[in-house]
Amino acid sequence: MLSKKIQAIRGMNDLLPEQSPLWQYFEGKVRDLMRRYGYAEIRTPIVEQTALFARSIGEVTDIVEKEMYTFEDRNGDSLTLRPEGTASCVRAAMEHGLLHNQTQRLWYQGPMFRHERPQKGRYRQFHQVGVETFGFEGPDVDAELILLTARLWQELGLMEHVTLELNSLGSLEARAAYRETLVAYFEEHHALLDEDSRRRLTSNPLRILDSKNPDMAAMLDAAPRLMDHLDAESRDHFAALTAILDDAGIDYVINPRLVRGLDYYSRSVFEWTTTALGSQGTVCAGGRYDGLVEQLGGKPTPAVGFAMGIERLILLLETLELMPAAARPSLDLYVLGMGEAASRAALLLGEELRGALPELRLQVHCGGGSFKSQIKKADKSGARLALLLGEDELAEGRVTLKFLREECDQQSLSREALVSALPELLAD
Repeated sequence: MLSKKIQAIRGMNDLLPEQSPLWQYFEGKVRDLMRRYGYAEIRTPIVEQTALFARSIGEVTDIVEKEMYTFEDRNGDSLTLRPEGTASCVRAAMEHGLLHNQTQRLWYQGPMFRHERPQKGRYRQFHQVGVETFGFEGPDVDAELILLTARLWQELGLMEHVTLELNSLGSLEARAAYRETLVAYFEEHHALLDEDSRRRLTSNPLRILDSKNPDMAAMLDAAPRLMDHLDAESRDHFAALTAILDDAGIDYVINPRLVRGLDYYSRSVFEWTTTALGSQGTVCAGGRYDGLVEQLGGKPTPAVGFAMGIERLILLLETLELMPAAARPSLDLYVLGMGEAASRAALLLGEELRGALPELRLQVHCGGGSFKSQIKKADKSGARLALLLGEDELAEGRVTLKFLREECDQQSLSREALVSALPELLAD
C-alpha cells in the first residue's frame, strides 16, 4: 500500500522560485530604507517562553486565547512560536542591556505564527517587517515612523492606494476611566452585542470597538469616544504628532474606533489601510507602548513601533501590477559547451566572467546533451545571450555569441575581447 503523500501544513505555504524575486525586491526596498533612516537590524528566535506573550499581548486577547502555537518541550517548559515580533524584540533588548540610558532604533523581519482561518494574504505562517524604537518620549519619533512608512509606499508606487488612520488611546489611567464609561454604555445596549462582544465586555471592552459586525456598526458609531476622555498629556502629544504630519503633507483620517488588538498599546496608534484588495484591509499598523518594558520587568521606557505584513503587501503589489521588470527573474548569459572538454572549459569560463563582471547574471549549462537541447534550455532560462563553446572555439581561443531575444547575427569573439564586449552587448 502506498503511503500517504506528505503536504505542507494548511496555511503554511511554500515560496516558489518564480515568486521569490518580488519578495527579494520588496525586502531590498525595506532594507535600503532602514539603512537610510539609521535603523539597526535585530534577529530574534522564532520560539519563546509562552509567558512572554501572555504577559505582553494580554491573556484575554484572541491571540493568546485562540491563536498561539503553544507546546511543551521535553523539559516540560511551555514554549510558543512567536505570534508577533514586538515582545521578542523587547525581551532581547532587555536581556542584552540595550535599553539602559540609551535610545534604540531597531528593525526586523521574519516569520510569525497564528492558528487562524487561512485566507488570501493572511496565513498561519506569515511574514512581517517590524520596527521598534526605545527611549524617545516625544511625538517626533511617532511621526518619523509614519514618515518612513509613507516613503516606502511612495517608492513602491502604493501611496495613492493606502489611507493613514490615527487615534490616541491615552494613558493607562485615562483609559481605565474611559473603560468604565464604555462598559456602562455597552450594558445599556447589551441586546445589540454579539456573542464575542458580550464575552469581551468584562475582559477587554475596548476591543468591542474594533468589531466588524455590521449589525453593531450604528451602536458602535454612537459609543463614547476615547478621544474625548484623554488626559492632557496624551492630548498634547497627539496634537503635536498631527501638526508634524500636517507640515509634512501627510494626509490622515482620525478613527476613534481604532484601538489595536494588543493590550500593550497606549497614546498614539496608527494603521495604513487599503481597499485595493476588496474589503478594507490593514497593511501596516503600530503605535506607542510606553508601559511594556516595565510590564516585562524592566525600567520604565518609552517605546513606539509598527509591523507590516509582507504577504498582504506582495499581494497588493501584484494586484496593482506594480512589480518592476527589474524584480523579475532573468539571466544575462547562458554558457554551454559541446563535448567533454568544452563543458569543462565552459564552467571555468563562467567563473572567469563572474570574477571580471560581478553584476553579470550567468548560468552555465550542466548535464550535457545535444546542441539542440542545450539551446532549448538556454532559451527557456530567459537569458538574453547564449555563449557557445565547441571544439573549434577551444582550438581557436574564441567564443560564439548567439542572441536569444533579438534579431541579430551571431558573433565570434576572442576570449580576450569577451569581457570588454559583454557590458555593451547587454546594455539596455
